[in-house]
Amino acid sequence: MKNENSIKVTKERRDEMVSEIKNYFSKERKEEIGDLAAGLILEFILEKIAPEFYNQGVYDSHKYMEDAVEDLLSIQK
Repeated sequence: MKNENSIKVTKERRDEMVSEIKNYFSKERKEEIGDLAAGLILEFILEKIAPEFYNQGVYDSHKYMEDAVEDLLSIQK
């Protein structure tokens, strides 16, 4: 069951990611996995792991903008 908070990707990008996962397993683990297995791994990553990276990106962006606004306010006369 998909979590509505999971990261959404286009079908084209999903297909590319599935291919990347399959390539990783082939090169790094010497295992061949199919589209279904790679797709399930991708869904797990998008639902359970990716939101943490997304949230960190949001936090980092907020901090950057906060610092930029402080810099801007420092030039007031």
